[in-house]
Amino acid sequence: MSLMEIRNIAIIAHVDHGKTKLTDALMHQTGMAQAGVSMDSNTLEQERGITIYSKNTSVIYKGTKINIVDTPGHADFGSEVERVLRSIDCVLLVVDAQEGPMPQTKFVLKKSLELGLKPIVVINKIDKPAARPQWCHEMVLELFMDLGANDEQLDFTTVYAIAKQGIAKMNLADESKDLTPLLDVVLEKVPVASSEEKMAEPLRVQPFNLAYDNFLGRLAIGRIYEGIVKNGMNVFVKKTSGEVRNGKITKLFTFKGLERVEVESAAAGDIVMIAGLPDIYIGETICENQEQSALPAINIDEPTICLNFMVNSSPFAGREGKFVTSRQIRERLEKELEVNVGLKIDFSSSEYYKVYGRGELHIAILLENMRREGYEIQVSQPQVIFKEENGQKLEPFEELTIDVPNELSGAVISKLAKRRGAVMNIGSEHNHTRLIVEIPTRGLLGYRGEFVVDTRGEGILCSHFIGFKPYVGEIEKHDVGSMVSMASGKALGFSLWNLQERGTLYITAGIDVYEGMVIGNVAKGDDMNVNPTKGKQLTNMRASGSDDAIMLTPPLALTLERGLEIMRDDEYLEVTPQSVRLRKKYLTELERKRALKG
Repeated sequence: MSLMEIRNIAIIAHVDHGKTKLTDALMHQTGMAQAGVSMDSNTLEQERGITIYSKNTSVIYKGTKINIVDTPGHADFGSEVERVLRSIDCVLLVVDAQEGPMPQTKFVLKKSLELGLKPIVVINKIDKPAARPQWCHEMVLELFMDLGANDEQLDFTTVYAIAKQGIAKMNLADESKDLTPLLDVVLEKVPVASSEEKMAEPLRVQPFNLAYDNFLGRLAIGRIYEGIVKNGMNVFVKKTSGEVRNGKITKLFTFKGLERVEVESAAAGDIVMIAGLPDIYIGETICENQEQSALPAINIDEPTICLNFMVNSSPFAGREGKFVTSRQIRERLEKELEVNVGLKIDFSSSEYYKVYGRGELHIAILLENMRREGYEIQVSQPQVIFKEENGQKLEPFEELTIDVPNELSGAVISKLAKRRGAVMNIGSEHNHTRLIVEIPTRGLLGYRGEFVVDTRGEGILCSHFIGFKPYVGEIEKHDVGSMVSMASGKALGFSLWNLQERGTLYITAGIDVYEGMVIGNVAKGDDMNVNPTKGKQLTNMRASGSDDAIMLTPPLALTLERGLEIMRDDEYLEVTPQSVRLRKKYLTELERKRALKG
């Protein structure tokens, strides 16, 4: 078998620092993808402008195959990044030249350094008017030191880039028209993954990701550490616990650009996709002989929040969805577990399924995918997962990095202090304050919406999970009451016109409502029962002032994330293909009073 040199790299960065743009530019310049083709091929990814799923591609440069893994930048999908880092030999750490290192930069870099990888730093977006490449380089060096990098890792190579234009240069003063300098650095600095010695040894493959195909079933995406894998080969699958089972490889694919190409065999160092092992899981070892030792397990961070998924039981159930039964919901969640590794689900209860996830966005993406597929579902309020250790109650904590205009920082700090946030660091530059805050996840739930209002949309808030710490007690939140419909029918402009003075509405005129549906919030903390279907009393008499024009304030539209954020513990979020509604668990006022007494 002819041996082509192989290099394996992953591109890691904070959300929106340019990972996907850089990968796209590399593919276009090496002729592996047409213009306009992007790594973010999923509809949700294109709509939100973020990477959600890690994806593989490969480019051929100077006769060398470079396997590239594009990873998500959002903290909720950190489990995707952790797994990928185990299977590659070097990372390109992309940092925005204006923003500098952000929380997810710190998280992914920490994981890379722990695994002994030597990153190549790419300072991107140097064409921004406010770009500060030299300052950014110093900040990255400082971050390396803070994270305990060794001397070899501290001696990192820096490349300056404008990924959008497909330009890279070694020095800011250099002339450049493409990404050749970056590709040359990859060939020079990244260790060769393939060798004759490794090919001669018995096969060992470790999957770091899973995929699903309607015809082939579960697919394992893994790196060949040793040996040669062949189509039709009989293999053993080993767990770290020592458990062994047999299997047979039925199809074998490698990556060429974004396409998967079927091959008969692949050699050590390459990244492959294997079909035929229906129960394969991330971190297991696929071996040729039963005597071979298993590779070290890949550990994934545990979930931090949980909520219940239930059958939609509202009066409008079944109007829009195709899949509405608990059996259909269960099958869909089981299918999700095939590929979504950060997720855990408890199916033991007959009334609901308890879903454990990494954050509100992680759960919201799952719900969004389900509703687009035609599922109707209702979910309970997200709750934080507590742990007991040595008789002490622990809860998850997050580290926030906040950038706000100087004059608004006081309001943000006071709000976070009420939610048990502790300011660890504070600095001011260019009329902006950067805060580093440690806060319990409980305190962060429901805060993002308030933050946008408090900072008038000018603030940036990023978070990442830092671990479990002792429970900090009750958290005081600014709680608004719910405006609950006490009648079913069509909401009328006249009644909403009167109600909008009492709080913020979530609906507009002409929307169907039912008894127990939450149609808005009330500034005072208590719930208020209202009738949004009440029309104007018509008479034959005319009086000045009685025919005022109805001026409705635009409602606060309920999105999935906003719904999960503002819902209370006595409410459900109803998610259907066309609608997102809030409702009380007990629809009638009488039932709610009984539940309070009970």
